[in-house]
Amino acid sequence: VQLQASGGGLVQAGESLRLSCAASGSIFRINAMGWYRQAPGNQRELVATIVSGGSVNYADSVKGRFTISRDNAMNTVYLQMNSLKPEDTAVYYCSQQLRPNGVNYYRTYWGQGTQVTVSS
Repeated sequence: VQLQASGGGLVQAGESLRLSCAASGSIFRINAMGWYRQAPGNQRELVATIVSGGSVNYADSVKGRFTISRDNAMNTVYLQMNSLKPEDTAVYYCSQQLRPNGVNYYRTYWGQGTQVTVSS
């Protein structure tokens, strides 16, 4: 199983970006999906999560600006980021808690990270 993230880039403050993260491989079921970010010198922090039932959770710093969604048929999670601020600059990592075919437990997989840079 692999996760491939895409969609990062360099934008100006106030602009938008959409991140995507697709899981590939032999997958039985996916539970939670999420996005995390890590800025230089900081610890990795939660941005948003979405569980299989559709409930979502956001960091206070992104509420009202970011929207997480998922496409279960495509094993993909998205992060729509609007009204971006310079403090959103970080490497963004996706995660998916999934159960591969042939095993009876869930584990968390991580994408490779995608850089988001917001200039003022």
